Amino acid sequence: MRNHPPSEDTGNAGLVSTAIQAITQHIRAENLGPGDLLPSEGDMTRRLNVSRTVVREAFRALSAMRLIDMNVGRRASVAKLDTGAMSMVIEHGVTTEQISVQQIYDVRRTIEMRTAALAALRRTDAEAAELEDRARQMRENHRMPAVVMEHDIAFHEMLAKASHNPVFSLIVNAFSGVTRRTWVIGWRSRASEEAQMEMIDGHMDIAAAVRAGDPRSATESMAKHFDKSLKALIEAGIA
Repeated sequence: MRNHPPSEDTGNAGLVSTAIQAITQHIRAENLGPGDLLPSEGDMTRRLNVSRTVVREAFRALSAMRLIDMNVGRRASVAKLDTGAMSMVIEHGVTTEQISVQQIYDVRRTIEMRTAALAALRRTDAEAAELEDRARQMRENHRMPAVVMEHDIAFHEMLAKASHNPVFSLIVNAFSGVTRRTWVIGWRSRASEEAQMEMIDGHMDIAAAVRAGDPRSATESMAKHFDKSLKALIEAGIA
């Protein structure tokens, strides 16, 4: 067999990968934080001894991964944590049936039991008040599912924030896209208003436990909430 030399595209892909690694290493070595500027394309071209096209593609790839921000007429800068990339991976996994909704709920149950416990220990008064308000808004608007859904999602995101661990916030927020795809189905599978109110009351129990600083009760209430939510999705045939 004849050995064919790598194509120009293959060679460029390797150079772009090397450039991506060099840029991320620069961020670490210089202790750059969100908003800090990166070297210009021209500077990186000289440092790496590659073409400007290679550096531009590396910047674009990092921007697509939400690791850097790029704006016309300005140098690239380090980005704040963004759930976009993780959210797209999760939604892609569900769409292509590489991940099931039940698997996502299994992971969420584990994570959110921990966020509930930590929130009970670490929350501020303002965070506790917002959790209670979100649960109250769900109850007051229970005949408007779209409104209930938004408060439900915001409730879980606030709970993660109240854990004061940004990794939990990153993960929980990344689930919001899939949640919006399944939430209405789960809501409708609760055939009676009583069953729907029971779901809302579960959020109120979690909020009350967090306000009381009771991690055990918060964990138990969250476990019950997810068990009932998963049951509703299974009965609806999507988990």
